[in-house]
Amino acid sequence: MLRPEKQSYYSRVAIKQQDAALGTFRAIMSNMDESNCDAFFALSSLIVVYGFDSPKSSDSLGMFSYNGQDSDEWLPLIRGVNSILQTVWPWIKNGRLSGLLHDHQQEPPQKQLPDVLDEQLSHLEKLCENSTDGEEPMKAYKSTVSVLRTCFIRMNNRPPYECEVSIAFLWPVLVPSEFMKLLNSRRPIALVILAHYCVILHHLDDYWWTRGWAMHIIRNIHRELEDEWRCWIQWPSSVITVDEKVLTDGKLPNPISGSRVSNNFHTAIDQSLEIPSEELRSS
Repeated sequence: MLRPEKQSYYSRVAIKQQDAALGTFRAIMSNMDESNCDAFFALSSLIVVYGFDSPKSSDSLGMFSYNGQDSDEWLPLIRGVNSILQTVWPWIKNGRLSGLLHDHQQEPPQKQLPDVLDEQLSHLEKLCENSTDGEEPMKAYKSTVSVLRTCFIRMNNRPPYECEVSIAFLWPVLVPSEFMKLLNSRRPIALVILAHYCVILHHLDDYWWTRGWAMHIIRNIHRELEDEWRCWIQWPSSVITVDEKVLTDGKLPNPISGSRVSNNFHTAIDQSLEIPSEELRSS
């Protein structure tokens, strides 16, 4: 961080500038066209960045009010911005900022995942299938884990030209609305799934504006869950809090500072990370 002694000053400046920009932002939301869609896309991207870098509420999970207190809401922010941009996406995709974009529909992801990650996601899928929350919640859980698996596959097979941020943000955009309601209600399975997404989010810790979010959320999920559910977040907690066990091409990463991960996600999960046993889960 440059000039950390002026952090509070620059934060106030950023708030003032964002408030000024949001007036124009709201004005053009209902009147977007080919002439202003690039500016809208650029501004909305900066708003998402600012949403991440805003001070974290002590009890936040990234999307809802906790115990009646306002909290950070970057998950619905990403979804909202995406829904708006979809109306002008053909113009943006072929416009002046097209070089910043990657079309995730261009090629199907490869299917290879490290065995321990594949097994962990299979356990998570089984948890969803055995849900007692009802048929619709079960469908939402299973659909959300399917998107999560796709994101892990894409991250694990990411070509050099594809930005990991765009892959990580696929999950908030593609999960069903029903799941967001379940997450907002703090249903245990929804929180467990969010904890697993934090493994992907943690991979973005090399970016200053997302740094620390995965750790922040996983700690709050741990506090929110009853003891009987905490075994289900043992694996993502281990990946995030014990970064020396995250391998990169069979070698230990060399973080720049703190608990950060390498940019190479090719074999990002150590086989030695222990998956909770069936006996522990059923106890």
